[in-house]
Amino acid sequence: MTERPAPLSVAGAAAQALAGTPAVVSVQRPLAGRALDLPSAPGAPGADAAPTGADPGLAGSSDAEIEITLVVPLHDERESLHLLLGECESVLDDPALDWRSLGIASGRRTPRWEIVFVDDGSTDGSFSRLRELAAKNPHVRAIRLRRNLGKAAALAEGFAAARGDIVVTLDADLQDDPREIPRMLNVLAQGYDLVNGWKRKRHDSAARVVASRLFNAAVRAATGIELRDLNSGFKAYRRWVVERVRIYGELHRFIPVIAAWQGCAVGEIEVAHRPRRFGRSRYGWGRAFRGMMDLVTVMFLTRFDTRPAHFFGLPGVLLMAAGSAILAYITYLRLAYGQILSRHPLLIFGVLLLLAGLQLFTSGLLGEMLAAQAPRDEQSVVGERIGG
Repeated sequence: MTERPAPLSVAGAAAQALAGTPAVVSVQRPLAGRALDLPSAPGAPGADAAPTGADPGLAGSSDAEIEITLVVPLHDERESLHLLLGECESVLDDPALDWRSLGIASGRRTPRWEIVFVDDGSTDGSFSRLRELAAKNPHVRAIRLRRNLGKAAALAEGFAAARGDIVVTLDADLQDDPREIPRMLNVLAQGYDLVNGWKRKRHDSAARVVASRLFNAAVRAATGIELRDLNSGFKAYRRWVVERVRIYGELHRFIPVIAAWQGCAVGEIEVAHRPRRFGRSRYGWGRAFRGMMDLVTVMFLTRFDTRPAHFFGLPGVLLMAAGSAILAYITYLRLAYGQILSRHPLLIFGVLLLLAGLQLFTSGLLGEMLAAQAPRDEQSVVGERIGG
């Protein structure tokens, strides 16, 4: 059995990255080193899975044994689409690169791949450009959302349409370098289920860099997940991860946190980051604030989804205790002095605390009843089996 890769310090990771070796900052270590387990023959499980949600007017790859799916969410990125496709082709169609992590001998062939563009309600003609690219290139597939629904919705549609056993996400603004993909796949082959791209040297505005670093620091402190760049859209996944992790709203940036909570081996490597060539960034302080609100949601989902009474019950009991103490004091005044001595506001406050605590406590009990009735997804908690 291959030994588990040991976690590296940030300094050690940076040193190895500069030396050209994929250095992993391990968040949750893999069960064991293992290959990517890609199907090798027609008819393998999942090989003929039909995509959903694709525009029927666009061409798709004719090869059913897709090994890698690139998912690219976009909004008003018309100028960069053909350049990104060209870069991806130059990498994924290069037999000289190291594809041994996919079980491909050096120089034998290149991976079978597809790229799924998800247009999140663009208004600059991005989808027209995608039609042109799909007509010329069999690797290209495209989905257009009816309106701008956000990156999480775009990724969810891309994940549903993906046919590859490995899914790689990257942004369409050319800031992510496709040449990093082989390195990320090599890390997956070490036994990881998700690899996050850490953009240590960012080419963004100072405001965006500061907002991102503060957000990442807050998430690390709250969750204990030692990732340096949760905002990075450059990630590589095993297929089952994107099938199991449900994202909505703006929870896409928390996929590594949710995956680690589900028992996935999550790693992070330093990747190159390039200046934006077209358009402007849509990330700022407003999105960072919304991200903090989503952090509360994620903490609830990952820590209390199966025991909601623990989340609601403790504050409920504390509020009821405080309310009861106040009401006991008011009762003492009434019995001892015959009046409550102008403590009417305190009486009202005590009643409110008691009712609020009771409501929280009963909400926790109702949550427990719902959790007990929810079907248990065994596949989301079982990592490996031996003997059937």
